[in-house]
Amino acid sequence: MTGERRWECATTSLSATLGVHRRGAHDPAYRVAADRSVWRAVDTPDGPGTLALAQRSGTVSARAWGPGARWLLDAAPDMVGAADRPQDLHADDPVLARLVERAPGLRIGRTGRVWEALVASILEQKVTGTEAYRGWRYLLSRYGEPAPGPVPADMRVPPPRQVWRDITESDWHRSGLEPVRMRTIRAAALVDVESKVDVLTALRGVGEWTAAHTRIRALGDPDAVPVGDYHTPSVVGTALVGERIDDARMLELLEPYRGQRYRVVRLCEVAGGMPQRRGPRMSTRDYRDF
Repeated sequence: MTGERRWECATTSLSATLGVHRRGAHDPAYRVAADRSVWRAVDTPDGPGTLALAQRSGTVSARAWGPGARWLLDAAPDMVGAADRPQDLHADDPVLARLVERAPGLRIGRTGRVWEALVASILEQKVTGTEAYRGWRYLLSRYGEPAPGPVPADMRVPPPRQVWRDITESDWHRSGLEPVRMRTIRAAALVDVESKVDVLTALRGVGEWTAAHTRIRALGDPDAVPVGDYHTPSVVGTALVGERIDDARMLELLEPYRGQRYRVVRLCEVAGGMPQRRGPRMSTRDYRDF
């Protein structure tokens, strides 16, 4: 099945809004085309599908292919934040107001795909991006279906929940990820997480950081704060007060914006610039050699 739809939309930065779903520069489920359109391969409730999103002169266009095409076209406006309310953030502080001015097209979208967001967040727990993205690429290349539509041959749809549960231990090892990721994902695959999104931390191996990133991607939660992140406090601190801070200080700075705290975090990431590196970087490990 194929389809297309268009709708009028205020200025939206597709790269900033959809970039939270990109798992590295070579993500098999995400591409940015030469015309700057964003392509995503998604496992929908109706089956695999590919969605291409582009913006021209205040109009967003969506094209979709595969069994999940109709579902993706229906969900597309939410994915690019059409229902988001950035005006709910009252940026009275001049520093925050400048960040808002620098990122006028930033929206917080929602995919509605809790399982996809949860798996990606579990893979990213307490590891470098390099480790998580390498594992994601390997597992999608091995277990994901080819993305439908006129896409590059290496694009893949993330596997459905039952396939993640059945990934072999040997392939988990080849992915380079720790066995604890496998155990957490297998346990979560036994639960209907789509209906448990408000109590994800009840799952073994799922903490506040993982639950927050899942809510951000799947629900577009503007208040979900990823406490425990290696970089986020420094990004927020550098943008808001010009210094590196810890989680406690970050939560203190974000408290006046309760209800919109993640929006502030995302503004700092997109418009605040990265803090200067100090000290050793988090090391990249490779469990494939063990």
